[in-house]
Amino acid sequence: MIQKPKITIEYCPKCGWLLRSAWMAQELLNTFTEELKEVALRPSEVSGRYQIFLEETLIFDRKREGHFPEAKELKQIVRDLIAPGRNLGHIDKHSSNQDQS
Repeated sequence: MIQKPKITIEYCPKCGWLLRSAWMAQELLNTFTEELKEVALRPSEVSGRYQIFLEETLIFDRKREGHFPEAKELKQIVRDLIAPGRNLGHIDKHSSNQDQS
């Protein structure tokens, strides 16, 4: 049996980013119900941190990227890593419409 991957969202509790993190976890779990083992929320001991890991690999860092991830953006990143080729429906259609302009 293939082990399903785990995503961890590490957030700064002092910055009040718990709700943002919980919402993002919900978005990922709703989209990748069959592909993910779990999405964990981990309070960071480092102020201002908002990082997302697939297993031990950093896949998004707020400071590096200069912004918080949009749900669409994060879903595409996760999809490309755990389910390449999977269609994300309207998210992918919107992206291809932008690419054509």
